[in-house]
Amino acid sequence: MAAPSTSKRLLHELTALHKRRADADDLVAYLAPATEDNLMVWEAELHAPRDGVYSGGRFRIAIQVPAAYPTKPPVMRFKTPIFHPNVHWKTGEICLDVLQSQWSPAWTLHSACTAVLALLDVPEPDSPLNVDAANLFRHDAVAYRGLCGMYANVYAMSGTT
Repeated sequence: MAAPSTSKRLLHELTALHKRRADADDLVAYLAPATEDNLMVWEAELHAPRDGVYSGGRFRIAIQVPAAYPTKPPVMRFKTPIFHPNVHWKTGEICLDVLQSQWSPAWTLHSACTAVLALLDVPEPDSPLNVDAANLFRHDAVAYRGLCGMYANVYAMSGTT
C-alpha cells in the first residue's frame, strides 16, 4: 500500500506525463502505470538512441515503485533481453548508481528511464551484472558492438518485446 505522499507524487508525475506533448526526440516512448488501479507498478518502453550500439531497439522496462517513493528509488528491470554489462541477462536487473546509492527525490520515473537510456551506450564494466558482456566490452569492442546489435535485432526489434 502506498503512502498518501507517494500516491500524490505518482499522480503528479502521471499528470505531467499526460501534459507532455508527444516529442519525436523523446526516447522514453511510453511510461505509465501497468494497470489503472495500481500506481505502484509501471511499465515503460525505451527506444535506443539511433547512433548507438542498440540502434532501432525497443526495450520494455518493468518498474516497481516502493511505498517510500520518492525517498527510495524504483526497482527497474528490463523485460526485453539485452546484452549489456550492467544488466543481468536472466532477470533484467539493472546496476545503475542513480537507481541505488545516488538516488534523490528530485528524480522522477521519467528521468530514471532517461538515465537507463544513457547507460545503454556508456556501460560501466567495473560493476557488471553480466560479466561476459563486461569482459567483451573491455577486450574486444568490435565483437561487443556486434553482439549488442545482434541481440537487439533478435529481441528488441521483432515486435515481441
